[in-house]
Amino acid sequence: MRTFRLGGVHPEENKISTNAKIEVFPLPKQAVVFLNQHLGAPATPVVAKGDAVKTGQLIAKAEAFVCANIHSPVTGTVNKIDTMKDIFGYNKTAIVIDVAETEEWVETVDTTPDIKREITLSQKEIIDKMKEMGIVGLGGATFPTHIKYMIPEGKKAEYLLINAAECEPYLTSDHRVILDHTEEVLIGISVLRKALGVPKAYIGIENNKPEPIARLQEMAKQFEGIEVVPLKVKYPQGAEKQLIYSITRRCVPSGKLPIDVGCVVNNIGTAFSVYEAVQKNKPLIETIMTVTGKSLGQQHNYVVRIGTPFSDLANAIGGLPEDTCKIISGGTMMGKAIVNIDGPIVKGTSSMLLISEKEAYRFEEQDCIRCGKCVKACPMGLEPYLFSSLINNGKFQEAADNHLMDCMECGCCLFSCPAHKPLTDEIRLAKTKLRQMQQKK
Repeated sequence: MRTFRLGGVHPEENKISTNAKIEVFPLPKQAVVFLNQHLGAPATPVVAKGDAVKTGQLIAKAEAFVCANIHSPVTGTVNKIDTMKDIFGYNKTAIVIDVAETEEWVETVDTTPDIKREITLSQKEIIDKMKEMGIVGLGGATFPTHIKYMIPEGKKAEYLLINAAECEPYLTSDHRVILDHTEEVLIGISVLRKALGVPKAYIGIENNKPEPIARLQEMAKQFEGIEVVPLKVKYPQGAEKQLIYSITRRCVPSGKLPIDVGCVVNNIGTAFSVYEAVQKNKPLIETIMTVTGKSLGQQHNYVVRIGTPFSDLANAIGGLPEDTCKIISGGTMMGKAIVNIDGPIVKGTSSMLLISEKEAYRFEEQDCIRCGKCVKACPMGLEPYLFSSLINNGKFQEAADNHLMDCMECGCCLFSCPAHKPLTDEIRLAKTKLRQMQQKK
């Protein structure tokens, strides 16, 4: 069974929401739409206070190279453009829209349930459409998708890899989008294959998903150039560099990008959003997310409009369970705890994970004895114990010289450390310090 070569761990999977079909979540009363909910520069507003907007209408334009268009997720009136707090407590500029009672879509969007199979756009037109519709990567990084398909001169794309591993504990939105929208996903992959100009696309998916694998393999017979590749269950199988090695046996060197080894990687959720954008002319105004937790009576996978407050989700499930200690956006390995439940959902939101006091308990930190378990677990071949020592002594540049920035913050070191050292937290702190030092220079 294919897998990556270095490190990796096996956290408890907790895929307890796999049987929860995707439900359409109700619209909020007010939508808070951030201008920088993608990697890169914030978009520039093209609406003003008092403007009436329709669902799917462009409200903020990408003017920088690494940026993404933003469209109204609702019909209503712009209440204000102001600084608002996100779910982590950071202040960000947002367009606040009061939602109307009756929804009205922009005329260009095909809102019918009909599946559009014929791909009529050219390679360039597909890339332009992804840019126009504000498509970003939904695997976590939210990198503007169209940029990946603008292949730099001197580079050549040979592999299109679709990440369906969903290796994070608890998350099942990708699992459900495969089962509930199989054909649309495969059409989306065909669109991406045409945009990249490669003969074949490979779907990497962990073998703990037998039903999605069987569904994809059966349906893929109707499509040209799509191969389903079952992978060994090992975290972080879905990380970009690890997925590339698992499928192609190519290694992305330090400081390089996937295209440097002929690869382009997209999440399976992104493929679905590309189908909607290119085939149905629908911009990225909603996300499919898992609402789950061991103390939650009923598990959910929702399609939720961007700008919806997390508090609406909490109210919809009957309030938070009594033993809830943390609410995490993302999975237990790379996700982050929410401090502001009134903050809105953004394009890259994948879950609302409710963690009990028992699960959230952190053991007391002990002294590192350099046992090497963090080194063995690291999928990037780094030395987390060394980073910890350097960081705690303020030697941030020396940590950078030892390839600190190659760390993808997967949490394997923290998970495997018998001394319970907060290694991932320390690394995140050091990266922030290094970026501040770079800015000062």
